[in-house]
Amino acid sequence: MAEVIRMPKMSDTMTEGVIVSWLKNVGDVVKPGDILAEVETDKATMELENYSKGTLLHIGIPAGGSVPVDALIAIVGEKGEDIAALLNGSAAPSAKTEAAPTAPAPASTTAAPLAATPAATGNDSRIKASPLAKNIAKEKGIDLSAIQGSGDQGRIVKKDLENVNTTSTSSKSVAVALPQIVASESYTEVSLSQMRKVIAKRLSESKHTAPHFYLTMSIRMDKAMEARKQMNSMSDVKISMNDIIVKAVALSLRKNPAVNASWLGDKIRYNNHIHIGVAVAIEDGLIVPVVKFADNKSIAHISTEVKQLADKAKNKKLQPQEFEGNTFTISNLGMFGIDEFTAIINPPDACILAVGAAKETVVVENGQMQVGNVMKVTLSCDHRVVDGAVGSAFLQSLKNFLENPVMMLV
Repeated sequence: MAEVIRMPKMSDTMTEGVIVSWLKNVGDVVKPGDILAEVETDKATMELENYSKGTLLHIGIPAGGSVPVDALIAIVGEKGEDIAALLNGSAAPSAKTEAAPTAPAPASTTAAPLAATPAATGNDSRIKASPLAKNIAKEKGIDLSAIQGSGDQGRIVKKDLENVNTTSTSSKSVAVALPQIVASESYTEVSLSQMRKVIAKRLSESKHTAPHFYLTMSIRMDKAMEARKQMNSMSDVKISMNDIIVKAVALSLRKNPAVNASWLGDKIRYNNHIHIGVAVAIEDGLIVPVVKFADNKSIAHISTEVKQLADKAKNKKLQPQEFEGNTFTISNLGMFGIDEFTAIINPPDACILAVGAAKETVVVENGQMQVGNVMKVTLSCDHRVVDGAVGSAFLQSLKNFLENPVMMLV
């Protein structure tokens, strides 16, 4: 008996999927475990696995088309089987075809304006100009005999004086006409990917639903930078400053569990486990792979895992379990030279940490000025869950760990 294959829900936030490509054609014999198609979700491009044995009798959605979760996308059954009843009774929403975006042809270049008939020269009263143009010229000290009019029969009008600068030479004003710039307007429109749609929806909801407030702190990074140098001299894994920050955040959450929380509408969930989401920028937007149980992992372990997750994210190979379950998120733009910024909370987390660059700064220590490396971090908090004192205590713990990195070893 023929079986209907519907668009599966491949992530917790997925509402529709796009068929990137079909790997099987109508008429092909298929068996359980075969990959029928590649599907783009809001988080990654994933494989659609077949669970039926038979022949692919029908493909309901062309490559590039998108349908909601649970919509009919294919039918598998015995060769020659009548599937009209399944098609008529599927009540599947119609697919939206999203062809790959192409840049529109640039708008045609406008022709250069025709030269206007020169206005009469000589005494100002004999120059063809509108009364308004004469008043403007008088106020600005513009010599109308040097202006070409664009009005009827070379008449000078207001717009002819809009691009005229006046420069003084002794007591005489000289009109300087700016050159005509000939250009055309053009643009490119790109259809939203599934990922970008969900990013826009979730972050808009977060910003307008969660009452954000922000706490910023400056942290001396000299000892952390020296510790990183020593770690890399001994470790087979190249450790980044972000890896050290992930570990410090995880340990700070252990000391401040009230920050490791989620708002659930009618209750607050305080998580006993610590799963750190690390925001990664990819072509379609932003995705947040999760380092699970980060407080129990070494910095070298965290470094290796973050690199592997980032590579998967950029290749759209992340699996749902690798980008779900975060209890706290870090967004680091320091590697792009950003001094400080604020980040929008990543649901369901109650907080997100925005990390800027560590930069050489003149600091005062024991009454003496010296150069130190200072990094600014900003904690965005959901005020329904975290109060100012709680967020401040977390940042103080983070500061202690990063300014005294040996504390992360005990």
